[in-house]
Amino acid sequence: MRYILGFLTCSLFILNTLQAQSNKNSSTTEIYHSIEKLNFLGTALYIAAHPDDENTRLIAYLANNVKARTAYLSLTRGDGGQNLIGPELRELLGVLRTQELLAARSVDGGEQFFSRANDFGYSKQPIETLKIWDKEAILGDVVRTIRKFKPDVIINRFDHRTPGTTHGHHTSSAMLSYEAFDLANDPNAYAQQLSSTSAWQPKRIFFNTSWWFYGSQEKFKAADKTNLLHMDVGTYYPILGKSNNEISSLASSQHLCQGFGRLSSRGSEDEYIELLKGDLPKDKTNLFDGIDTTWSRIEGGKEIGDILYAIEENFNFKDPTVHLPNLLKAYQLLQNVSNEHWKELKIAELTDIISAISGFHLEAYTKTGYTNPGEEVTIEIQALNRSNINVELKSVLINKQSTNIESIALNNNEMFSKEIDFFVPDSTNFTSPYWLMEKGTLGTYTVENTNLIGKPETPRAFNAIFNLNINGVAFPVSKPVVYKYAKPDKGEIYQPFEVIPEATASFADKVLIFANASQKRIPVTIKAHKDNVSGTVELKYGTGWQVDQKSQTFSIAKKGDEQTVSFILSPPATENESYVSPIIKLNGKEINKELITIAYDHVPTQTVLLPAEAKVVRLNIEKAGENIGYIMGAGDAVPTSLEQIGYNVQLIDPATITKESLQKYDAIVLGIRAYNVVEELKFKQKFILDYIKNGGNVVVQYNTASRWGAQFENIAPYELEISRDRVTDENSNVKIISRDNSLVQFPNEIKESDFNGWVQERGLYFPNKWSEEFTPILEMHDEGEESTKGSLLIAPYGKGNYIYTGLSFFRELPAGVPGAYKLFSNMLSVGKDKVETKAKIKG
Repeated sequence: MRYILGFLTCSLFILNTLQAQSNKNSSTTEIYHSIEKLNFLGTALYIAAHPDDENTRLIAYLANNVKARTAYLSLTRGDGGQNLIGPELRELLGVLRTQELLAARSVDGGEQFFSRANDFGYSKQPIETLKIWDKEAILGDVVRTIRKFKPDVIINRFDHRTPGTTHGHHTSSAMLSYEAFDLANDPNAYAQQLSSTSAWQPKRIFFNTSWWFYGSQEKFKAADKTNLLHMDVGTYYPILGKSNNEISSLASSQHLCQGFGRLSSRGSEDEYIELLKGDLPKDKTNLFDGIDTTWSRIEGGKEIGDILYAIEENFNFKDPTVHLPNLLKAYQLLQNVSNEHWKELKIAELTDIISAISGFHLEAYTKTGYTNPGEEVTIEIQALNRSNINVELKSVLINKQSTNIESIALNNNEMFSKEIDFFVPDSTNFTSPYWLMEKGTLGTYTVENTNLIGKPETPRAFNAIFNLNINGVAFPVSKPVVYKYAKPDKGEIYQPFEVIPEATASFADKVLIFANASQKRIPVTIKAHKDNVSGTVELKYGTGWQVDQKSQTFSIAKKGDEQTVSFILSPPATENESYVSPIIKLNGKEINKELITIAYDHVPTQTVLLPAEAKVVRLNIEKAGENIGYIMGAGDAVPTSLEQIGYNVQLIDPATITKESLQKYDAIVLGIRAYNVVEELKFKQKFILDYIKNGGNVVVQYNTASRWGAQFENIAPYELEISRDRVTDENSNVKIISRDNSLVQFPNEIKESDFNGWVQERGLYFPNKWSEEFTPILEMHDEGEESTKGSLLIAPYGKGNYIYTGLSFFRELPAGVPGAYKLFSNMLSVGKDKVETKAKIKG
């Protein structure tokens, strides 16, 4: 969790991101660093496509060396990626990666923004990307971010001039940024935005280039560098006790679900940016050269600057409270500044600095993690002044509700604490990621409240305003209401305080496969989020499906407890795809939400409310064999999916594999990237090959190219080279080129129509070279590209069969794609047709 990051020596501004979860005390060196940043009025915006695309070296350098207000605009939340640390995929992975980005920014000192673009998966061309994203909408989001953030300089991570050379999302992010650079200052472009912001023209836009983009270091050395700026971002910050590269490494290491944890780097580090638009700085080591970044850039700012520059120049590290009178004077002068943009920003920074110097501890917390609309919750109010200045707590308001706290003097180091009962209005919205509130499209999230567009997360439901008076100066400080508790093995913990429904419902399985006409018992689990919850639950279902009873009652006495009721669901006679949803009815309300919690130590726990539903699929599917051994790789839900169609799936611990232990399985499946992430397999590969040779059937799902190290001469019994070939269009044509092979004949006949309805992609990391023992089964390609035949290969080995597939079954099976189930069943059944034939002859 974020409190783990407390050991980092960071600036006060870096710590601001964390204050939503806990109070952080700042050292005088951190306060001084914040004053340095307060006195730099320049802004930089870094733009790319995904979480972990950002250059944390450059962001950290701009935020901590240049002292600029710096932000990263990630167009997507990384929803289409993979998860190396847990089960979250798609929108839940996007929630996790959002928090990892915020954790990264809390380390490198940047801020974080997003557009409404959905990471729908790998795209080869920006033409496809911008079509799926809805270019006009996402371009408008980039324009909106520029108008609100008002950057002096913009830096693109990718090159807008080289479509097709990298991920289509990458190039698209640069193309949109390049176009938005001018549109942001056009009052006729996205004019509706100007009711809540104003037109803005950045001074310069750059491309963050390097030798890699030139093909080699030799070519880069020989290249014309007229329009290039160069910075050494390996600088050391004595005041922070860390180098820029160390901060950068710590920041990028927050992307744990993508496997970005890494060693810290140190020493000199060259960074280059190429001017795309705007005037070229005379000083090619300073991208702000020629831009006024002093207090004089705003009307009335010089007088404020004279005060604050003097404090910076003569900062008293032993007793910074001596600066409070002048800081308060600057604070008062800021109230009269007409430039609302800088006024709001600098008041917030000054508030943090004055609070830190004064040693304020201001906190509003609960001892419960959540509440419901219409309920009353106890909130602990704490206020502490750890200085000799005169401070009076005039009042505390929570969302404009009075707490009946009267004026009280906050004497040095005397804690004021009071419990208050707070009524949660019935109209309070549930806590959940705002971009998931409404159903979006494949490429774009729907956000009805335009004021939320761009924000990294949903604003906290409740904030406490501490109205202070410091030496006669009115000084309001806002703090979010948080949930605080302690664990014996972790100590004090802060988490978000959430608003959720009185009860939620969920299915154990999000996809229910009916392999035949037999009915199934469908458990629905109701969880209570308050005491004494009673009501009914019924199933909403599609045409052709039937349930045994309209509704069932439930009654749960204690908050946090669960009760499971069951319905008997009967499928249609023919193949069908539909959805079922549980509807909870209580106290005149209907609730159809499922509560999902995402909990990891490196980010705050996330509460996500999604529509409670399960996809139901009626299949006519056959299978051969019963017992499947599954060796988990990077993590997927394929084992659960196979159990849905009647297989007995056992997870195999690679450490326990012996020649004899594998013989009980009808087939063995290796999960995605197993050879990339399971080191033990280097010792067990011989047993897997022996299993095949003795008549076993092994299915190997995709691995990334050449990342299994020198311990494997090959992951297959014959020559097999994995490439980066992939087919990203889930609707691309698929041709069956080996129609007589049992893979497409037994026990289910596979047709081209079985590739309808696939999601996100066809597959990835297809082999492009293989020995003659392999038989390719399918042929496919993206538009405008040559066909590839490496998506599904089979080779006999001894008495058994080795199958390698890059098809994205790890996406298709959890999505309930019928054709994917039939094809996977066939892969597990290879060789069983001969056994059945012999049995019939013998009979």
